[in-house]
Amino acid sequence: MIGILDYGAGNVQAIARIYNNLKIPNKLIKKISDFEGVEKLVLPGVGSFDAVVSKLNESGLKDRLSEMVLVEKTPVFGICVGLQIMARSSEEGALPGLGWINATVKRFNLPSEYYVPHMGWNTFRLLGTNDIFNGTDDEFGFYFVHSFYFDLEEEIDSTARTTYGIEFTSAIRKGNIVATQFHPEKSHSNGVILLKNFAEQDIC
Repeated sequence: MIGILDYGAGNVQAIARIYNNLKIPNKLIKKISDFEGVEKLVLPGVGSFDAVVSKLNESGLKDRLSEMVLVEKTPVFGICVGLQIMARSSEEGALPGLGWINATVKRFNLPSEYYVPHMGWNTFRLLGTNDIFNGTDDEFGFYFVHSFYFDLEEEIDSTARTTYGIEFTSAIRKGNIVATQFHPEKSHSNGVILLKNFAEQDIC
């Protein structure tokens, strides 16, 4: 069972629709009791860093979420700001992140010919082995919408890198934690493959 965190800061219906079409059991998590029976988690995030952190704090789900991810090692897939709030902090706000990954979130500071936010399709370069990318089309890429990027301060199991003025981290894999800066739910067949792989593979 895939549990999709529904705390008011993510495109949960699009993710649920993909899993429903794939006939993969899933449910939205709005309260603590909804975690029961969940084997994997999806943590979406749309909006500014502080707004997303605040909504997660106010939802009452944060402590149980962290317990499942850090103590019980439940696989989790963070999407967009769902990736960014895994960092310690962000230049976009003042609130602390979850601190699951030793990283900070930084604002794009790009030459004038680059429009910010970085929005649209882009490709990636995989560093290390991350099996959830199996079957995806490298040249087709994924859909991005973001003005800040995830700046890693530690070596982790696997990352993907994308170039837009600078090269930045566009996906990570650290044990049971998987996350992407791009939106798989907006990335057509590549995104469907990625979400399917996460659901079906052993993530540990």
